[in-house]
Amino acid sequence: MRSAITSLPKHSANYAALNPLDFLSRSAGVYPNHPAIIYGDLQYTWQQTQSRCHQLASALHKAGIIKGDTVSVLAANTPELYEAHFGVPMLGAVLNAINCRLDADTVAYILQHSHSKVLLCDREFSAVAKAAVATLKTPPLVIDIDDPAVPLTNKGGGQLIGQMDYEAFLQTGDTGFSPDVEIDEWDPIALNYTSGTTGRPKGVLYHYRGAYLTAMSNVLEWDMPKHPIYLWTLPMFHCNGWCFPWTVAARGGTNVCLRKVTGANIYEQIAKNKVDHFCGAPIVLSMVVNATIEERREFDHICNVMTAAAPPPASVLQSMREQGFAVTHVYGLTETYGPAAVCSAQPDWSTLSIEEQAILGARQGVSYTVGQSVQVLDPESMQPVPRDGETMGEVMFRGNNVMHGYLDNPQATEEAFAGGWFHSGDLGVCYPDGYIQLKDRAKDIIISGGENISSIEVESCLYAHPQVASAAVVAKPDEKWGETPCAFVELHPDLQGEAPVNEAQMIAFCRERIAHYKCPTMVIFTTLPKTSTGKIQKFELRQQV
Repeated sequence: MRSAITSLPKHSANYAALNPLDFLSRSAGVYPNHPAIIYGDLQYTWQQTQSRCHQLASALHKAGIIKGDTVSVLAANTPELYEAHFGVPMLGAVLNAINCRLDADTVAYILQHSHSKVLLCDREFSAVAKAAVATLKTPPLVIDIDDPAVPLTNKGGGQLIGQMDYEAFLQTGDTGFSPDVEIDEWDPIALNYTSGTTGRPKGVLYHYRGAYLTAMSNVLEWDMPKHPIYLWTLPMFHCNGWCFPWTVAARGGTNVCLRKVTGANIYEQIAKNKVDHFCGAPIVLSMVVNATIEERREFDHICNVMTAAAPPPASVLQSMREQGFAVTHVYGLTETYGPAAVCSAQPDWSTLSIEEQAILGARQGVSYTVGQSVQVLDPESMQPVPRDGETMGEVMFRGNNVMHGYLDNPQATEEAFAGGWFHSGDLGVCYPDGYIQLKDRAKDIIISGGENISSIEVESCLYAHPQVASAAVVAKPDEKWGETPCAFVELHPDLQGEAPVNEAQMIAFCRERIAHYKCPTMVIFTTLPKTSTGKIQKFELRQQV
């Protein structure tokens, strides 16, 4: 009797690690003269982009960067940050794209925690970078991104603070550089920081396999054709732009870089460069819908928009459609490479009213193609909740689009993966058709304009004020940003003759200490509701706002 068939050994002829850098090589070889990057009057082809990425890798290699080292970038959506998505991992180094809206203290923490060896810094953010680097015992090599579009400011922004500028740094490298680095698809490719539920952010590691498969899944979920023209409204620092730097390369598309995201700039690029795809938080949709007549431009094609965070209201969806935009709603977290669930429209939805479509479109939907599963589970039994659209459980993910883990934080990693699933911390329900919908956030995270804000971080800032006895921060609905922090503050009963701090003063106090987008937009002075054990009852505060 014949024995069972067993697997054969791998060969270079039939196996290669999944690596999103291969997308660059292919597009440069197949579409060498097709535009890869447009930034104002600047334009690079795919062949030129590949050469510049190899130069960057070579320059970093000569600067001493080896496999496993971290290279950080503090920049806007410009060609340099796009090139870093290829040039850095060519060496097996780890790309850390830093949120350029953060304060100096948090940037310093990230540079230190990530053991960053090099920092590419856009001059727009030089004041923050300079203050951050000054606090480090072992500061990274700083390279300036010298964009002439950035003006000098009276607060130090716009200055050059590095050893040399990016273009000069590139010239130290070789366009024909071929790194002798063996890449395993389980190696880390990128490091992103998320607020989580603590004041200090956690470092989320991505691997090559997840980046590759998420990039490909973006193509599938969005039905992206060859040569899409993609506008960078979504920050590339946010989950590596949801892996779209690699997605656009996979389709041989064109990256239209945009430093300032405004309604006028979006319309200008759609009309000028025939943009047909862009991503962003609901605030970006609002910019488009609320653009003035003077800001709008006529275009004769459908422009596809992918949005996350809070689902757009029916009125916004209707306005977007009337103006030539097709909206796809997705859901995910930093730990899932960005979008990991999509509200995939069913064919019969098109026969429904716009209001009915908006209700269905408000759901977070079903798993991305590369995700093994997304389910609403009972966190105690780890069993799926009934598909009744009412029973709440925790949304959990499993698959290739889940992070490697948290850097230097095994306990948090173990907790996140308890029971063989990634715990999102979001509470939701599941409908009979298998589509999920979020109902509440279990971890008090405030999502403002697509950015996560830790309520604990804001509360810690409030507690630093000498008059504050107790403080609690919850999300307040906001028409423009989706949510903003609302602070409830209880002052010390004995102010020793001092005038009590007012709302404007408290907000100004916060703006001096944390990133402005994290600061409360409303401060309510009150006696905080507490349990018998002294725990603040946040649910009562949420009801008030």
